[in-house]
Amino acid sequence: MVTWKKNCKSCCVVSFRGDTKKTTRLNCNERFTWKYSPLRDPTLRIYPVHPGDEGDYTCETASSEGNFEFFASLTVIVPPTVTLTHDKSRVAVCQASAGKPAADISWIPASNHSSEEEFRHPDGTVTKVSYFGWANSSFPSVTCLVTHPAMNQTLVLDLT
Repeated sequence: MVTWKKNCKSCCVVSFRGDTKKTTRLNCNERFTWKYSPLRDPTLRIYPVHPGDEGDYTCETASSEGNFEFFASLTVIVPPTVTLTHDKSRVAVCQASAGKPAADISWIPASNHSSEEEFRHPDGTVTKVSYFGWANSSFPSVTCLVTHPAMNQTLVLDLT
């Protein structure tokens, strides 16, 4: 027998009995299944993964060789959606929306005229917005660099 469970009350439990070859799911749906056959490899597969799936999981196995426990921690990384725009007052706006963890935003050329805001969403994602004023600059373009564990992205805005 193999059982995977998320370590919280009323969370998903997926189990397999080798003698009946039956999988049982409690408080979870078809996104939680086996990577291969649980007879050969009891690896849990969560697809597609959601931010709410993040947490600590325990795998318990019972066989003629004994009982075993394995602990795993799942961290969900969500790449942000990146945009670069400008407004009429000659301010470039670089936005990294709904990333997890929060993205880092930097500018080329570096400037003392940039500022940043951060918005935390209920689903655990974060939107960062960085503003770059170029009203008194002679630069032909500005580059926004977004760095995140899931991606790196560079956007260029023509200032002419």
